[in-house]
Amino acid sequence: MNPSCNLFIVGPTGAGKTSIGRRLAEHYGLNFLDLDQEIERQCGVPVSAVFEIEGEAGFRRRESALLDECSRQRGVLVATGAGAVLDPANRQLLMERGFVLWLQATLEQQLERLAHDKQRPLLASGDRAERLCAMAQARTPLYRDIADLAIPGEHEHVHAASARSILLIDQHWQRQQAA
Repeated sequence: MNPSCNLFIVGPTGAGKTSIGRRLAEHYGLNFLDLDQEIERQCGVPVSAVFEIEGEAGFRRRESALLDECSRQRGVLVATGAGAVLDPANRQLLMERGFVLWLQATLEQQLERLAHDKQRPLLASGDRAERLCAMAQARTPLYRDIADLAIPGEHEHVHAASARSILLIDQHWQRQQAA
């Protein structure tokens, strides 16, 4: 168990990090931050434009700096981007500064949830299933290594998934006050 006043959500694209994260933040009275949305707010352009202009390396530098900044706060729930765990320094920050929740999703769930999504730069070209499989191979061991709690994906509405997550979190999170 990882006692903390912060919750951090990691997981693959389409796992529900933002949707479920908002509900968890509201339930626990935490300030909600979505890293991708914060990058868009700071840059004034969509993540896809950041990728186009700066490449993935530029985006990852911004993501790491913002994760460091956001994770220093107390009483926050941070929904990371799916690839934030690729940087070892990011993984260390997540483990040290919060309780890490890994939202899982099967390939079928991801494909279903992302069927109409045209905003994700890493899924913009090629075979989506193949790309998602490759990302899962690289990232799943990293999620597993840092997670304090893994929540399997189910075929359910976001409200049901949030309620199920709360039940599991309450059994495992040793919450500290934000002070």
